[in-house]
Amino acid sequence: MPSKRSIYSALAADLLIAITKFIAGSISHSAAMIAEGVHSIVDSSNGLLLLFGLYKSKQKPDKEHPFGYGKELYFWSFIVSILFFGLGGGISIYQGIQHILKPVPPDSPVMNYIVLAISFIFEAVSMIIPTRQFYREKGDLSWWTGLIRSKDPTIFTVLLENFAAIIGVLIVAISVFLNQQFHLPYIDGLASLLVGLLLVGVSLIIARESRSLLMGEGIADENRKRIIALVEKDDDIDRVINIHSIYQSPDEIILMLIVAFKDGLETENINKAIDRLSKKIKKDFPRVRYIMIEPHGLAQRASV
Repeated sequence: MPSKRSIYSALAADLLIAITKFIAGSISHSAAMIAEGVHSIVDSSNGLLLLFGLYKSKQKPDKEHPFGYGKELYFWSFIVSILFFGLGGGISIYQGIQHILKPVPPDSPVMNYIVLAISFIFEAVSMIIPTRQFYREKGDLSWWTGLIRSKDPTIFTVLLENFAAIIGVLIVAISVFLNQQFHLPYIDGLASLLVGLLLVGVSLIIARESRSLLMGEGIADENRKRIIALVEKDDDIDRVINIHSIYQSPDEIILMLIVAFKDGLETENINKAIDRLSKKIKKDFPRVRYIMIEPHGLAQRASV
């Protein structure tokens, strides 16, 4: 179930962090800190877009969209990836290059350390909710496998954004320390460049997952096998010829089965079997919202 809690927690943290980073960056003339402020602003706008996507995805089906608006969430998560790439990564990379070519010695490193410490705490706390949701969803899968199989952008997008934010804070903290110790002002620009590249990398991962869902990602192989086994246990079924599925939203799956019924069944028995199988599948797989079962070679007699 898509959760707003992870988005709200990240949004509140990002807004507070952005304000403190911009203030500190202005005082200390730190390009890396300004880049981190931009990063936090982008994260905030991304949270608003995900909330808008959640709202749009809950619209009821109509004549133009008989299966509902679930894919709105996937669309807006893809827009988030574009903003992450352009605004977050692009601006940070540009600032980094500018400050490498024309380094400006930063002031007030103490202020930067304070802001970075506060930012790290806020980011770590805001990461708790999406991390718990992600681990519940992935089960025994590895971290990366669970990430690429996740069907909920409200989890993997916020999780990746928070992860990038924490790494970004550490990069800036190291640059502030090195600049203070060795008086190398170009390191500040280098840190901004690294933060920008980090954001570009994360945006590409989010774009990849969102695109896959928009294009019609289906259920996992293990669930396909479970559905096939469930159907073939029925006394009236000979075998499953084919199975097609697509995620309409994180909680809505469209499922189509082409099955071979046993010989000699009347139309009434086929209809009863289709109804019986639909109920069984929906009971064991609550996310399956729409089911179409077509008898192989008897399409004209099928009743969905």
